[in-house]
Amino acid sequence: MAYREQLKDSYSETRLIQRRLILSAVIVLVLMSIVLGRLYVLQVVEHDHFSTLSNSNRVRLKALPPTRGLIYDRNGVVLADNLPAYRLEIIREQVSDLDDTIKRLSEYVEISDYAIKKYRQSSRRRRPYESVPLLLNLSDKELARLAVNLHKFEGVEINARLTRNYPLGKHAVHALGYVGRIDVKDLNQLDEANYAGTSYIGKLGLEKFYENDLHGDVGFQRVEVNASGRTLRVLDESPPVSGHNLHLTIDSNLQRLAEDLFKDERGSVVALDPNNGEVLALVSMPSFDPNLFVNGISFNDYSKLRDSWRRPLFNRALTGQYPPGSTTKPFFGLAGLEYSVVGHKQTTFCGGYYLLPNEDRKYRDWKKTGHGKTDLDKAITQSCDVYFYSLAYSLGIDRMSEFMKQFGFGSRTGIDSTGEKPGLMPSREWKRRARGMPWFPGETLITGIGQGALLVTPLQLASGTGALALKGTRFKPHLVKKISYPGNRESLNIKPEVSGVYSVKKELNWQHVVNGMKNVVHGIRGTAHRLAKGLSYTIAGKTGTAQVFGIAQDEEYEEDKVTKKLRDHALFMAFAPVEKPQIAVAVIVENGGHGSSVAAPIARKIMDAYLLSDKKLLKK
Repeated sequence: MAYREQLKDSYSETRLIQRRLILSAVIVLVLMSIVLGRLYVLQVVEHDHFSTLSNSNRVRLKALPPTRGLIYDRNGVVLADNLPAYRLEIIREQVSDLDDTIKRLSEYVEISDYAIKKYRQSSRRRRPYESVPLLLNLSDKELARLAVNLHKFEGVEINARLTRNYPLGKHAVHALGYVGRIDVKDLNQLDEANYAGTSYIGKLGLEKFYENDLHGDVGFQRVEVNASGRTLRVLDESPPVSGHNLHLTIDSNLQRLAEDLFKDERGSVVALDPNNGEVLALVSMPSFDPNLFVNGISFNDYSKLRDSWRRPLFNRALTGQYPPGSTTKPFFGLAGLEYSVVGHKQTTFCGGYYLLPNEDRKYRDWKKTGHGKTDLDKAITQSCDVYFYSLAYSLGIDRMSEFMKQFGFGSRTGIDSTGEKPGLMPSREWKRRARGMPWFPGETLITGIGQGALLVTPLQLASGTGALALKGTRFKPHLVKKISYPGNRESLNIKPEVSGVYSVKKELNWQHVVNGMKNVVHGIRGTAHRLAKGLSYTIAGKTGTAQVFGIAQDEEYEEDKVTKKLRDHALFMAFAPVEKPQIAVAVIVENGGHGSSVAAPIARKIMDAYLLSDKKLLKK
């Protein structure tokens, strides 16, 4: 009976159900209010913020690297250009396991530890969604193998890019320099935004000195991508600005001729126009192929260059510092006239050696029997050492140093390149500062014949020779003649810059020195008189032979008994034509022996080629 009554209590059941329905409705309403409120915040209040985030997920900023500027010689011959090349690139954020990806890629192409190291260095400094190159210059076979298997690799791309190329290979490399892959040191110094998408940078020479001009300005694309990061379409674009083109003062035909004249010898040639400082040829031998460095030189190739006793990486023209030997005698002769310690007709007796007062050490002349009575003209023509020992002793080292510095010796010329050394013009003060010792009279004597502590670079010697040619006006050497800009912008012509002017006390002093230099070539007893055979123009020059090691007073130098590495350096400096100079040349052949027989003929052929346009001498 009680059970039947409980089933019939419908009122209580209805009330319970109603309460539950009301509570459920309230909960639903509260939840709906929260959802609607959140939707309002997302869609209205924070619409701009989340719209930007959404676009960031589907829109990417892609760097467009600029085309590097070209380099031409003075006649329009291309010395550095850009060639298309295919690169294997990886987008880091799309690769779940980089090590595994590289391991699987190595099944199709060879990937060196160096390439992996460079990739990791570059990727650390790039945004996760940016494509970073792993291999820069794929061969046709590598490209084919990768292309058919690329679908197996998420986040791996093959892109066509322009890469630097040097059409003449090893020729003029020490003037041009080269580009190489951007390393950690470069990344710490450059503007990363402007180098986005760029893999290489100028490392040496003109490529480095004019990096800001050659590189150009990076461009950008806004692209829409899918969930896999693949580009769907380009939304807008800011194109890159190509780098500026360099037009050099170098004559590539003259450059190649000068390099070929060295054959297997080591040394340097610098030829310039004394009237404006334009460098016509800048040679350092042996040379090397700069194309090896563009995409990252292999360890084996670099080791061969670095460890070679011939030192092909060493830029002898700018960095090599050599004792100038007798090539400085015209300068010291002019100093003697200017300081009035000697007259051009005043003679010194040369009996084969010179003695300092109260000393018995003999400072020997190159000619055992001596030159007899010798004036300035004869001293320069026949390169009399005793005359210049005496002259140096009368001048003193400080006046010699002061005078030579006015012709640029002992300081950098300021050429538009990298790595130039200042040479060394010694003085009393220099020796006290550098070595903590006093200067000795004997050191003055050997400085007077271009030995001892005196050091010059081939570029300095050529520049000083040009100053003699122009009677004291010295132009700053430069390698770039003109810079041309992309589009229709007017080119920038590089104006000659005077870096020093020496005014003589007597105009005839120039003539006395130049006459001696002219007789070196055209005089019957000149040390380079064989050079005059067949000449149709006049040359003023000076031979030089610089010792590599010291010889005891009672010993004699016998070239055929000395190993090649210890033989004397051969030097020659000259300008021509004497009446109206158009070219100044300095030649140094390391361990070449005699300047008259080794260095002078090289200079003659270079001057013939430039002044006479002798096509037989120029390599086509």
